[in-house]
Amino acid sequence: MSYGRDMTEQSAAVTISHPPAAILRIVNPILRSLLRTPVAGRARGQMMVVSFNGRKTGRRYSIPLSAHRIDNNLYALTSAPWKQNFRDGANAEVLLNGKTTAMRGELIQDPAIVADLARRCAESYGVKRAQRMMGLKFRDQQIPTLEEFTEAAGRDHIAAIRLMPAG
Repeated sequence: MSYGRDMTEQSAAVTISHPPAAILRIVNPILRSLLRTPVAGRARGQMMVVSFNGRKTGRRYSIPLSAHRIDNNLYALTSAPWKQNFRDGANAEVLLNGKTTAMRGELIQDPAIVADLARRCAESYGVKRAQRMMGLKFRDQQIPTLEEFTEAAGRDHIAAIRLMPAG
């Protein structure tokens, strides 16, 4: 086989890796409740619950997510369709460290910007923790390059939601 062919057949350097939807339907309500109590311990500072209204339906959503801090800003990284509710900005309540704060979420979809945020986030966590906290799998068990994160962001529609205090 030629070198070029081997490279094209190689799996992606960054892939989405989170539990199946059926498991999330069971675990998410438990997480939402636990994160409101001291029982959650350190997870209260690593995870957050983002509550917001749907853009079209007005339905209330409360999503438990990893809380990513980059340059003193709070971010959520996700490929889930609900992220579209933050297009053009949206109000949200964020439960973090046992406190609920009114915030405004801004959707960031530019793959280059998302990749930069994801790489910086991964570097701050280290390889193993990054994969767990970000819901991603790194093929080579090392922090992927900026180009590899950019490719993943474009391919898998990974976006960032920047959460800033409302007001």
